Amino acid sequence: MIDQPGPMSDQYQASRRELLTGGTAVGLAAAGVALATPTAAFSATVDEIPELAPQWKKLNLADILKLPAAYVSVSQSKSLYDEGGAQSAEKHRQRGSLEATIKVVQAARKAKNFISFNWVGYSVFRQDYPQSIFDKVQYETWIEGLNWPAEKIAWDNEIVEELQALFRQGDNHFFEKALQTAFIGTELPLELSRKRIQTIVLTGIHLDWCIEGNARAARDNGYLPIVIGDATATQKPEQTRAAFERINNFFAPVISSDTFVKLLAQNA
Repeated sequence: MIDQPGPMSDQYQASRRELLTGGTAVGLAAAGVALATPTAAFSATVDEIPELAPQWKKLNLADILKLPAAYVSVSQSKSLYDEGGAQSAEKHRQRGSLEATIKVVQAARKAKNFISFNWVGYSVFRQDYPQSIFDKVQYETWIEGLNWPAEKIAWDNEIVEELQALFRQGDNHFFEKALQTAFIGTELPLELSRKRIQTIVLTGIHLDWCIEGNARAARDNGYLPIVIGDATATQKPEQTRAAFERINNFFAPVISSDTFVKLLAQNA
């Protein structure tokens, strides 16, 4: 393992979303002006998770979770959870998704129909990724001012330690290569096809980008995605409810980790 770097200045802790959407913030960071970081902790609790949309109420989700299933963790890296990470200003370690994810993985490991476990990384350092002109300028903007050595980048990209402790032989580890989905440019589609997966359970960061993107892609590829709401989070807490409602209304049921555990217990 690579030693964890020490705390960085605020200017280096701007998240990839802030770098992407805030031109002023990028200019300030480049000029060496410290950027404010969020101060309020937030947890995507069951209170934020919407009631199931009418179409999902017609389903028996316990039956859906009896089908050949895959677990997919997206972007749950040190970059987002650990002090010194490139995206650590979002303070996801204080926001509850890690604890909920552990609960989900432990329950899924006990269910015999969960036959595929996938840990998907998302790096903000994408100099060597396939790039269109749009990708190039977007990826460059994410890391403006971050002149990191290779060993620190490697640390930033690692899955957070608590989830590494849950790894098992046969799990799949890879990085997204497209902007927001693991269904393009990775081995995930072949893994799902070869194992005849039907249901996909998603956890990770960010809810309104990679999780929503992968839920949409899963539906379009004929799978049955289920999003574990409290095992995800948006960059900005105030955007969580809208993201939950959008996903739940159109693409996939959104349930809590406790509900997931109870549904698996019914099947057992």
